[in-house]
Amino acid sequence: MSRPELIKKEIFEIAEYVPGKSIEEIASAYELDPATIIKLGSNENPLGPSPKAVEALINAAPGANIYPSADARELREALSEYTGFPLSNLVASGPGMDGLLDGLCRLTLEKGDEVIVPTPTFAYYELPALACGGIPVFVSREADFSVDPEKVLAAETPRTKLIFLCSPNNPSGNLLPEADLRKVLENTRALVFVDEAYVEFADRNLAGLVSEYDNLIVGRTFSKAFGLAGLRLGYGIMPEWLQREYMRAATPFCVSLPALRAGIAALSDTEHLRKSIELARKGREDLKERMPFKVYPSQANFVLVDVAPLKSKAVSEALLKKGIIVRPCDSFRDAGDTLIRLTVGTPEQNEKVIQAFEAAKKEL
Repeated sequence: MSRPELIKKEIFEIAEYVPGKSIEEIASAYELDPATIIKLGSNENPLGPSPKAVEALINAAPGANIYPSADARELREALSEYTGFPLSNLVASGPGMDGLLDGLCRLTLEKGDEVIVPTPTFAYYELPALACGGIPVFVSREADFSVDPEKVLAAETPRTKLIFLCSPNNPSGNLLPEADLRKVLENTRALVFVDEAYVEFADRNLAGLVSEYDNLIVGRTFSKAFGLAGLRLGYGIMPEWLQREYMRAATPFCVSLPALRAGIAALSDTEHLRKSIELARKGREDLKERMPFKVYPSQANFVLVDVAPLKSKAVSEALLKKGIIVRPCDSFRDAGDTLIRLTVGTPEQNEKVIQAFEAAKKEL
């Protein structure tokens, strides 16, 4: 027996989030050996986590019966050293940056409040907004996936509470120019959230502006460059006044002890981080030069491939049959049906992927 009348109606308006396909489901669907499958659909680090993080996880296991610190202070201290921001500007979040988005929406949104989302972009922004009774207002990006700040500002109403921006943008990989961000920040009464999940792979970041503007929040994650996607660990950089209010509403103990310890260890392993960044930067340039389809410039650990006149679903299916998982972007709002997001893998993986795309172009 179900009782849907007990669920608030906003929940039924939420479209199911579409994640990248897993190795297990592809192995089962295509009768493939899991060990032969190349997973390049979720922007994970092909080098895996830092050995120091793995050791920290193992060492943390015997303490699993003890609560971690309520505010993840130890991790925030390590993040303070990494980012240069004081503890009063930092919050740690679990699960991942998604937890930060959940907390921010819970903190700010009342029924009927609006959030602005330039599309195509990361699909999760609208989910916590809808769950809190918010209304997503979508603004289309330009043909090169840039954001027109004038369009964003024109979409603002007295009910606008949040503006979501992503730099590098997912799935396109392009950066948000500082001048455009400043224009939005200086002409809105809303809070502006900049998602920097992939910023370690980029040439520059925007976090320094938090010191100048009292309406800017920058979100980051340990899932990408640090290779800790399975631990679901993220953090936010925000003005002191907002950090105080966020901590008031945040779920205590939201970062598990193993994640906390692994995050601290990952931050200390600068060599592993350097290798991860170098692998992505070299690989994305190689893919751009050699792919038999148009590849957009990227500042992330993935590239966006336009397989037109073919369709992304057909090409992705052809690659799945060869045991290569990529991400067709038809599930991204306003992304069309010819785009595929491809995680940068190891040189060996990239070589197989290029060959598979070449074969798909000839066969489809």
